[in-house]
Amino acid sequence: MLRFSNFLFPESRDPDRDADAIREAMEEALLCEQLGFEVIWLAEHHFDGNCAYVDPVTFAAAILSATKRIKVGFAVAQVSLHHPTRLAEQMSLLDNLSRGRVIVGLGRGTAYNVYEYQGYGIPAEEALERYEEAEGIMLQAWTSSEGMRHEGKHWTLSIPRLRPTPFTKPHPYVIRAASSEAGALHLARRGLPFLMNVQSYETTRDRLLQYRATMLEAGFGPEQVEACLAESWCWRNIFVAETDAEAARIAVPNFIAMQEQRKALRERIYAEQGIIMKKETVPPARVDPAKALIAGSPATVAARMAELEATGIGGVIGSFRLGPMPAELAAQSLRLFMEKVAPQFRAAAPALAAE
Repeated sequence: MLRFSNFLFPESRDPDRDADAIREAMEEALLCEQLGFEVIWLAEHHFDGNCAYVDPVTFAAAILSATKRIKVGFAVAQVSLHHPTRLAEQMSLLDNLSRGRVIVGLGRGTAYNVYEYQGYGIPAEEALERYEEAEGIMLQAWTSSEGMRHEGKHWTLSIPRLRPTPFTKPHPYVIRAASSEAGALHLARRGLPFLMNVQSYETTRDRLLQYRATMLEAGFGPEQVEACLAESWCWRNIFVAETDAEAARIAVPNFIAMQEQRKALRERIYAEQGIIMKKETVPPARVDPAKALIAGSPATVAARMAELEATGIGGVIGSFRLGPMPAELAAQSLRLFMEKVAPQFRAAAPALAAE
């Protein structure tokens, strides 16, 4: 059965209102605990106000300290911007503070916002190789009882045994992001679940069919394939109102405004520096309301959730507060979703198991 979570992705357009946006995000997290969501997912973006709390590690600690049940996941930590030893320590500490309520979502970092790499003094073209090297360091640091040495392209390290040791054995639960078909199939060949970014329903369905086939071709059995799919998540923008018309009236303008805000600094940097990471000649699915937004009455949204459930995906990461949407409207949508949509898919959540 489908599982539900909330992607806490608060926008702050005015630097003087950052504190308000962060407070509202914490209130939304507490509401998610109250309503029974399984996971709160946190993003990581810098310098543009598109993710008001900026640092998901610090914000995760605040949420975990204020809650008792809900898990906190990273979707994702931009690994290429972090020192791997420090990030491994931080995740291990969160794992202990929460007694295993952390989902360590790892990714290379943004494929769009060059200014995030510039602000950290890291060449954007090194992002993928830094991520791959850092992931290996983190997994070894978590699991080595004798300490470790590492000599790589970006880090030369001599790490005594990592402290604190993880609460979850052999290490905190890890999941990887795969924004492309190639990335998803690479994880399928390794027998690993994944986080999928916003895609059209057709792309989601087709990618999961290919994921299944690739796992089977790699020698994994049907039960292993279904177990990986059950732990995989897809991201959708969601808004629920009493009627389809009311949902569209509120959600569509806020969705469009959110997309405009998310590309504003990227385009300014391109105008000033002539640098752009990914030139898009065709608008991608993530910016098209018809493909990337599920807005409607509880019955309409439940029907769209049923479509996703039929693909075999285990969970939905819902972004409920869209761009400049007032917090109270997002809260109403969250309540309607959990009171009238989620009960149609209610099932016991599977236990997290480390890789």
